[in-house]
Parts: sequence; C-alpha cells; structure tokens
Amino acid sequence: MKLGFIGGGNMAAALIGGLRRRADRGEEILVVERDLARCDQLERDFGVTTQASIDAAVRESTIVVLAVKPPDLQAVCEALRCVPGQYLVLSIAAGIPSAAIARWCATDAVVRAMPNTPALIGQGITGLFARAGASDVQRAAATQVLRVIGHAVWFADEAMLDAVTAISGSGPAYVFYFIEALQDAAAQMGMDPEQARHFAVQTFVGAAQLAAQSPEDVCVLRERVTSKGGTTAAALARLQESNVAAAITAAAFAALERSQEMARTLGS
Repeated sequence: MKLGFIGGGNMAAALIGGLRRRADRGEEILVVERDLARCDQLERDFGVTTQASIDAAVRESTIVVLAVKPPDLQAVCEALRCVPGQYLVLSIAAGIPSAAIARWCATDAVVRAMPNTPALIGQGITGLFARAGASDVQRAAATQVLRVIGHAVWFADEAMLDAVTAISGSGPAYVFYFIEALQDAAAQMGMDPEQARHFAVQTFVGAAQLAAQSPEDVCVLRERVTSKGGTTAAALARLQESNVAAAITAAAFAALERSQEMARTLGS
C-alpha cells in the first residue's frame, strides 16, 4: 500500500508511526507538508519521503490522507483535483462533510474518519463513513490504516460522526477535566503535586482498564465499589446532588451541536 499524507501534524505522525511499527514500509509513504522543518523531522523520525507541494507523485498513492486543518481542506482538495488517480481520499479533518470533500476533489471515492488524540499512543478510537464510490477493497484499506492507532468503527449514517466527535473526539478533554479536578482535590487534602497527579491519573487508567476488560456493565462495576453508607456512597450522593451526570450529557450535546454547526458552515 502506498500512502500519501497531505499535512504532517500530530495525527498524521501518529498514523505514520503506527504504520511504521506494524511494518517497516516507510519508503512507501509520501508526506506533503509546507513546513520544511516539520518535513525534516518526519524524515528523521520515520524515514518517509516529504515534499512541500501536491504534484503528480501523489497520483501513485493507494490512499491519500487529508490531515490538514478544516479551513485549509477545500484548497487542498481542489489541488488534488489536478492530479486525478485511482486513490481513495481519506479525510481526518474534523467537521467537513464527505459530500463537500467529494465535490471539491471531483471523486466519490471518499472515506471520512474521526479519530481522537489517544491515537498518539495507539489507544484511539475512530469512527468512519464511506461514500458509495469507495469500494470494499478501499474500505478495507482504510480500516487497516486506522487500526494502527486503535479501534475503527464504521457507520452507515454519516450524521453519526457528529456523535463520534462529541463522545470520543472531544471526550478526552472531559476525562482530563475530571482528572484535573481529582488532582486538585488530592492536593487540597495534603498530597504533593507529584503524588496528586499520580493518584488521579492512575485511578482513571485502572478504572478504564477494568471497564474495558470486564464483561459486566459499568453500572455494575460502580455498584460494586459503592458500599451502603460508605465513603463512595457519600461521594456519589454529592455528585448526584450537583447533577453531574446531567451536566456531562449536556456537555456532550453542546459538542454535538457545534460539530453540526461546523459541518454546515465549513461544508457549504
């Protein structure tokens, strides 16, 4: 598989790094990146080929990964239109509908993906949607690429990618927010900063791993930690009094609405 990356930022680097760890095929990866210092770094880190602009070399790609900021996507797609090929266009740019990408690139072989930042350590989850012009072989290739940074889940309805954005795309920030709060509470209770961070972070790591590995629902796991009249029960009662669960749900829906708004604005 030959891959062409348009944009060499953090998410592109996560994908390239994952591919390099799975199979030493960096010589088949081309990165188009305007920042020459970034090009040098990518060449050093991954042994890839880099260049500053889109040209005919992209035509040889099996997949062209669009890894640029959403406001830059239309110009990139229109540049790709000048080098038509048999490649699949795989966009990881947030908020841009696949119909707009297909229109700008003049191809219906488009897959839209929404990864999240734990991809940087191979622990991400990505939602994907394919347009009708993407073949089964191309869909399988897209899955192969995204699985190097974690889980990949397909959706038949592109609108679900807004939900993916709200839950997993923005979700790490919700987790970090809660970790910050626990860390601050630990410090107020007398832990030094290093201890506070260690306990707050490892509590999340351990609980998340337990939830991932247990066949039981998370509500059952929560109930098992909560002894009647105990410390956890007291803490959960305070969270319920403050309507924390409702606030989390409202936050996720705020992210959903913003994702939908961005899709309407940026895809017009």
